[in-house]
Amino acid sequence: MRKMHLGWLFAAAWLLMSCNSGRLSPQALQQKLDSIARLESKERLEAQGIHLDRDVSPIQLFYDSLGIQPLPVRYTQDYVSFLPGFKDVPMELASFMGLEGRVQPKAISLPEAIGAKLMILAADEGDGLYSLWLYSLDEQFMPVDKLCLYATSRQEMADNLESDPEDQLVQDFVITSDYEICLTDYTGKLKAEVQRVFHVDPSRHFLEEKEIDYSE
Repeated sequence: MRKMHLGWLFAAAWLLMSCNSGRLSPQALQQKLDSIARLESKERLEAQGIHLDRDVSPIQLFYDSLGIQPLPVRYTQDYVSFLPGFKDVPMELASFMGLEGRVQPKAISLPEAIGAKLMILAADEGDGLYSLWLYSLDEQFMPVDKLCLYATSRQEMADNLESDPEDQLVQDFVITSDYEICLTDYTGKLKAEVQRVFHVDPSRHFLEEKEIDYSE
């Protein structure tokens, strides 16, 4: 990879010398530098197994390269800690997924059985912690909607560990084989507080069907 970067730097320097000697216009020089940047980005993607094609978008190629998460799937501490089967999201695609600033986001797809392309994205929060988001994609593999399955942060975890056991919060999610998405908050002794149930509507948005408040 270092050799590849040095090659692009050499090419850029050669273009600058050509500009000075051959009177290349600033506009033409910028076009050539942009072309070099695109080629470098293409090689980084291909190094991660995403081989670009004229007729296929990088997002589609990345989606097609993902492992498939069998259903049903639900929260366990091991699942959110180790993210089995997840694949790193290339930095070149992070902006499309709303993951700017993340160091090592990961993803896995779900089986396509309801006319929608779905994948779970793990957004790193630091110190090995990840938040999980369920994304839906349109026919061009662009994000349509997202739903938070599991949210955590260093501060939230610290506050939870320091709280009374009766007040500690456990977030639970389940995606069933019928693509029913259940999000439940539990307090101490696994007492359910609130459960929200979602499904994917024909427009590929996550529609809340019902909310059950067990605390009442």
